[in-house]
Amino acid sequence: MTTLSVNGRKHAIMLPADVPLLWVLRDHLGLTGTKYGCGIGQCGACTVHVNGEPVRSCTIPVGELDGAAVRTVEGLSPDRSHPVQAAWIAEQVPQCGYCQSGMIMAAVALLQRTPAPTDADIDAAMTNICRCGTYQRVRAAIHRAAKA
Repeated sequence: MTTLSVNGRKHAIMLPADVPLLWVLRDHLGLTGTKYGCGIGQCGACTVHVNGEPVRSCTIPVGELDGAAVRTVEGLSPDRSHPVQAAWIAEQVPQCGYCQSGMIMAAVALLQRTPAPTDADIDAAMTNICRCGTYQRVRAAIHRAAKA
């Protein structure tokens, strides 16, 4: 059994230790904001925070997370009022939207580390892949959120 705190709520997970965190979140806790993209940790669609750090949830076995605090996109705010979410909407970042929850979680982590990032900081930190190519809007949204 693995115990996790997900978005502030405790959960006892009774699954094999090698089940990826992504599937625990989506299939067992019903938190479908975190998306499956590539399954090998490259695209970033599955990015969540574990103990405050951004991680690719498709590659982390739940058995390695006993006692961890996990935050998903659903845990940012109940009404999309988090500054990054608001900036994403204002800058019209999403097109297909598939990568957006992972992008938002990566951007939140960046702003926690670097409250006033430069373009170079953003480019270095935002390694998530957007198949629609909204990278300029992502950058604009992060700058907007930093000013909020």
